[in-house]
Amino acid sequence: MIIDKIALLLAIIGALNWGGIGLFGFDTVAFLCGGQMAVLSRVIYALVGLAGLWCITLLFRSGEEAGQEPHAA
Repeated sequence: MIIDKIALLLAIIGALNWGGIGLFGFDTVAFLCGGQMAVLSRVIYALVGLAGLWCITLLFRSGEEAGQEPHAA
């Protein structure tokens, strides 16, 4: 499902941003968008947060629901 891939991509971007903050003290989103409280930064942070919540659903889906082919027995 396309929304799953978009959510996963946003969650990865968020994870990389948090990694940059933790390792180097550098917030890439804030740097690129004009600070942590800039409207664009806040929109990106909100989208990443929603994507993370959506990714939780991936943990509880069976293979067929996630769009995977069932394995032959």
